[in-house]
Amino acid sequence: MYNKAVRLEVMRSLSPEVNSFIDTYLTPVEKIWQPTDFLPDPTSDDFHNDVQELQHFAQMMDYDLFVTLIGDCITEEALPSYESWIMGIDGVEQEKRGGWSHWVRSWTAEENRHGDLLNKYLYLCGRVNMREVEITTQYLIQDGFDIGTSMDPYRNFVYTSFQETATNYSHRRVGTFAKQSGNKKLAKMCAVIAADEARHAKAYKHFVTRIFELDPSEMMIAFEDMMRKKIVMPAHMMRESGQAAGELWSHFSDAAQRCMVYTAQDYIDILKQLIDDWKIENIGNLTESAQKAQEYLMKLPSRLQRVTDRISTPDQEYKFKWIRS
Repeated sequence: MYNKAVRLEVMRSLSPEVNSFIDTYLTPVEKIWQPTDFLPDPTSDDFHNDVQELQHFAQMMDYDLFVTLIGDCITEEALPSYESWIMGIDGVEQEKRGGWSHWVRSWTAEENRHGDLLNKYLYLCGRVNMREVEITTQYLIQDGFDIGTSMDPYRNFVYTSFQETATNYSHRRVGTFAKQSGNKKLAKMCAVIAADEARHAKAYKHFVTRIFELDPSEMMIAFEDMMRKKIVMPAHMMRESGQAAGELWSHFSDAAQRCMVYTAQDYIDILKQLIDDWKIENIGNLTESAQKAQEYLMKLPSRLQRVTDRISTPDQEYKFKWIRS
């Protein structure tokens, strides 16, 4: 267990900085892109031609890549679960209009556009069984998730630093592969979403950096604890109709691995990036337990690499209900 009183003190001490965090890492509502900026305009004479072009390229997409795009959309659409979780962590006071609750609401507002854009794209593309996608999304919000953070802001910020980086990888790679096949419009959609995720990852990494300055030993132990548990993606409870919670996740992650959108190697690379960004090796004045945590973290990438080098990805066998046959 962690010392809740200390966590609250640290979060309150950082609360006056939240407005600067928002100014640095988020974009004002009237300046940032909106989903309609990238979708066919139904009031335009070119609407039907634009939809036909969108559908043509969607039909051409590799099966695993298309599955990954749909799963990314569902993950983004489950945003209400993520906001309600973060609003409940120690140090976030929901009844206040400022401070950490202001960050969470503003971050959520930016994130909400991602699922909105991708959902409309999938609806128009003609290749998707949208009812099955909607069932998966509703189940994902209903089932919730267990990311191993409890209500600890330290662990939650480690998680969001990792997860936002992973989401950046996934959207950016889907966009890259789409562009290679000539699907420039989808590539641009994925690119702008990935750019948002990169900014958000920088924000959460900055929060952890500030906590390391104020409470280094406990922050180090929290980082170690999260990596011992392993970072699970927020959609790990994903399922289709007729399935139990979480039954679909391994099939989805295998598809993402096969098409090289998000891989076991990426997990290691993100961990290395966090270790470098937070200068874990150079942090001093640690308690004995925190020093042991530091040593564990520094050795972990090479340990994971040995395991990853022996992993083989299953061949494509599972047929997702999301995609029309």
